[in-house]
Amino acid sequence: MDNRPIGFFDSGVGGLTCIPALQKNLPNERVVFYGDTARTPYGSKSIDTIKKFSNQIADYLVSHNVKMIVIACNTISATCLDSLRRRHPDIPIIGVIEPIANRIAAEEKEEVRIGVIATKVTVASGAYSNIITSKNKKVKIFSKACPAFVPLIEEGIIDNEIMDLTIKYYLDDFIIDNNLEKIVLGCTHYPYLKKNFGRLYPDIKLLNPSEEVINEVERILREKDMLADENNSAMHLCYASDTSENFRNMIDAVFDEAQDVKIEFKKFQD
Repeated sequence: MDNRPIGFFDSGVGGLTCIPALQKNLPNERVVFYGDTARTPYGSKSIDTIKKFSNQIADYLVSHNVKMIVIACNTISATCLDSLRRRHPDIPIIGVIEPIANRIAAEEKEEVRIGVIATKVTVASGAYSNIITSKNKKVKIFSKACPAFVPLIEEGIIDNEIMDLTIKYYLDDFIIDNNLEKIVLGCTHYPYLKKNFGRLYPDIKLLNPSEEVINEVERILREKDMLADENNSAMHLCYASDTSENFRNMIDAVFDEAQDVKIEFKKFQD
């Protein structure tokens, strides 16, 4: 047993979409979350900049004695996973891309056309396509960068006409032209738009890496006998580089009211 917390980090509030699945599957685990809300979005930044920011945050989580780090960001997972594992070889570090990509490759038995919507950096990396098609040639992957989604979500602009029009701008032709059956939400911010997608495209099945990554977290913790025990009374810690009202609202929406959650401000030098 190991009652140390699990570290999660993201470019902003998107990584919080992993937490409901953690609470459902592993309710005894505690979280140290860092959202880089002052420097979001990462998806249009250079890879060198993304690596610099990610190293800062990973080092900070390690200073909190976390037992595992979850890169709750597709952009960082696509560009920094290997380098972060080399930087901190004694801590299990999990990205959000590998678990869902491996599941898709293993489960699809017939030819299928799947869209991946993500940031510019994630799309350019080809991470989803490379993993999936190397293991299953029947899966056809089509990718689309949707850079306006993250800034709108970070501002809390979700359940309204502005967001619906933005979604339709990116996806109407993308879905039709490629005859898509399923779409991977290739950014941890995008699950906040599930209701929008369901309303606009009811026939498209959504695949959520934010949920699948928790299955990998559980597998590794069980394998290493690192699960927290039921008497774990530690509080959750949530840090942001800019403690906006939207960040606080998202924290309130994600964490159980009965749990102790402490929010603090921590900004790094660029």
